[in-house]
Amino acid sequence: MRILLVTLAVLLVGCGKPAEPVATPAPVAEPVAAPVKELKKDDRPVIVAFGDSLSAGYGLDAGESYPDYLQKALDEKGYSYRVVNQGVSGDTTSGGVERIPQALAEKPEIVILELGGNDGLRGLPVSLSKENLDKMITAFKGAGAKVVLAGITLPRNYGPEYIRDFEQMYPALAAKHKVPRIVFLLDGVATEPKLMLQDGIHPTAEGCKIVANRNVFPVLAPLLRKR
Repeated sequence: MRILLVTLAVLLVGCGKPAEPVATPAPVAEPVAAPVKELKKDDRPVIVAFGDSLSAGYGLDAGESYPDYLQKALDEKGYSYRVVNQGVSGDTTSGGVERIPQALAEKPEIVILELGGNDGLRGLPVSLSKENLDKMITAFKGAGAKVVLAGITLPRNYGPEYIRDFEQMYPALAAKHKVPRIVFLLDGVATEPKLMLQDGIHPTAEGCKIVANRNVFPVLAPLLRKR
């Protein structure tokens, strides 16, 4: 009986002991997404530089192609246009025909068409190059774009007859479609070794700057609208 009473007393003492406080976890804050900044839409009319490595800026750093310098010239002179460089190194006029939808997807107001050089370097028939350029000009004008046709020439070792037919292709197309023409894209640059890369075919960054400001812009200017 004594043991039973002692045990009961111990239990009563235990029941009377206050309970240890249970820590309540702090409420977890719901993650709040950062406000999304809307990108300002660039609604400037588009000029597409549609060509091969001469437009792409072959062998140069980013920002050194003639379309890049053309953009700078437009900005400095107060013309609100966005230049889109669609130059593809090694492209031919046949490749250009295949890329027409890519150019038209930009809804260009102006297209600077510079193709044919790689056709000539490969000795392709001038008639084929001319037919392809004709298709591109027709497609661009049909979509409402103005076209500037950039002429090019070939090394003299391609023979006088082939070079003559090749060079005459550009003024013939310009006259047929009544579009302005850059007589020779690399005029004043191709004959200056310091303005050309070691391959003798592509201009340096300084050469591209001259191409944009002295050869392209004066022909392009009459088609532009001020801000």
